[in-house]
Amino acid sequence: MAGVSLSKIVKRFGAIEVVHGIDLDVAEQEFVVLVGPSGCGKSTTLRMVAGLEEISDGELTIDGRYMNRVAPKDRDVAMVFQNYALYPHLNVAENMAFGLRIRRVPNAEIKQIIADTAEILGLTNYLDRRPADLSGGQRQRVAMGRAIVRHPKVFLFDEPLSNLDAKLRTQMRAEIKRLHKRLGATSIYVTHDQVEAMTLADRIVVMNDGSIEQIGTPMELFNNPVNTFVAGFLGSPPMNQITGKVTETGAQVGDTVIQLDRDLGGLAGRDVVVGIRPEHVSLQPGEGTTPLPISLDLVEPLGSEALLHARFGDDNLVFKTDTNGQIEHLSGIDTVHVPASLVTLFDAESGRTLRAGG
Repeated sequence: MAGVSLSKIVKRFGAIEVVHGIDLDVAEQEFVVLVGPSGCGKSTTLRMVAGLEEISDGELTIDGRYMNRVAPKDRDVAMVFQNYALYPHLNVAENMAFGLRIRRVPNAEIKQIIADTAEILGLTNYLDRRPADLSGGQRQRVAMGRAIVRHPKVFLFDEPLSNLDAKLRTQMRAEIKRLHKRLGATSIYVTHDQVEAMTLADRIVVMNDGSIEQIGTPMELFNNPVNTFVAGFLGSPPMNQITGKVTETGAQVGDTVIQLDRDLGGLAGRDVVVGIRPEHVSLQPGEGTTPLPISLDLVEPLGSEALLHARFGDDNLVFKTDTNGQIEHLSGIDTVHVPASLVTLFDAESGRTLRAGG
């Protein structure tokens, strides 16, 4: 396996610049996820690593080797696409073996490699079937198998689970994670789904409008977002954000002053955005909490948990709470209690974090 380094990478389509000089180092055997909204440049970045898009400026290296002008077939990377890209007239074994045959690997070796890979992916009983006879999850495993048999230096995944239903996505996330641990492969994975990013990644790269907003482990980004964009993108549901102003005693939102447990360091009078994670509030008062009056719109039961959709002034808020098997008592909620230690403050103008919660 090998590390990947992107230095000041730029991509232009004509006069339009869509990736703006990004820097990223992916360590050997690391699983890095690029996440962000549609059009943020994450798939374009992945395609530049694969060699499917030309790099307009900057430098790409794989295993220390300069790759800007190296053809895709010579980069020793394998890519798993969103649409599987299987040959419909070939069976599973033939699809997985196709790249090996192009490389003139001996038949006996190909047979052994396919057998070993099929066992890893649970495809041993499907080797004679064609793609039309497989489920979506099985087709995706075949596409992954085709990448695995090559033993590449780097695996690239371009939203491989977006065509699957919710249950199958959950299953495939677990399979991809187990596969990464087993193979120890250097992997770069692109998704717009922050749940995939949080569950799969060693490190997450949050992209927005062609730039990198923040890089870190899932919990680093969750607990210490660098700005309102990252805070609003990661988390399910994302962080509530309420406009307010810092006072001598806390953060005022509407007629409520939310108490804070740290020195505000001269921030008094500053316009801020107050960030509150949905799961951080409680329905009962406690030490170090501030009551926040809300107008409840909807209770959304999820089984062991429920989402409370509410309004506070002009802001729409969502809170998460345990149900303990019942939801009837939640319909009368008119106050939630905000812990002082877990409130995040952002600068209202720049969106940058002033004080991280927790």
